[in-house]
Amino acid sequence: MLKKLLVLLVMSLFLFACGDKAPEPQTAVEESPQAGEYANAPAWVLDASLEGGLAALGIAEIGPAGMQFARNEAMANGRSELARMINVKVKDLTKNFTQQTGIGDETTVEKVSSQVTKQVTDQALQGSKAKSIWVSPKNNLHILMVIDSEMVKNYVKESVETSYKNDQALWQQFQAKKAHEELDKEIEKEFSNK
Repeated sequence: MLKKLLVLLVMSLFLFACGDKAPEPQTAVEESPQAGEYANAPAWVLDASLEGGLAALGIAEIGPAGMQFARNEAMANGRSELARMINVKVKDLTKNFTQQTGIGDETTVEKVSSQVTKQVTDQALQGSKAKSIWVSPKNNLHILMVIDSEMVKNYVKESVETSYKNDQALWQQFQAKKAHEELDKEIEKEFSNK
């Protein structure tokens, strides 16, 4: 009963304090704190895929270490994203816990949820290069990293051929083993009958 009275008191104070203020309309620019920073950004900053082929955005703040340091960091971030596009191993763990205790009006629900994700990539990138650079008004360096589409096609083709050759070799080994086993069975059958 005391809980209900306290909740009613807090709600009435909240309504009284907010009662005579009219809500101020907000524009989309005000809702997004970074809208001003990206108002004049090139299209590729918001969507690197517009460039076609394999493209990724790398971002780094230009700090006291200077432009070259930020450039190296942004390029590294862009290359990491490119590598994840080609090959990534993901481990994900999600834990959910919900518990209800009490009876009737005295029921309480406790809920806990946690999620951990780990992404690892190990991919050699050949031919990645910075295509475009843009510095935002908040001094963030944006670099568009791309890989030539012909290089990607060649990489995929080589991977498929290598995989095919490996699969073909394994298939041949399997067939040879199977033939030897069949031969051994026939020999044993032939000699066991005499």
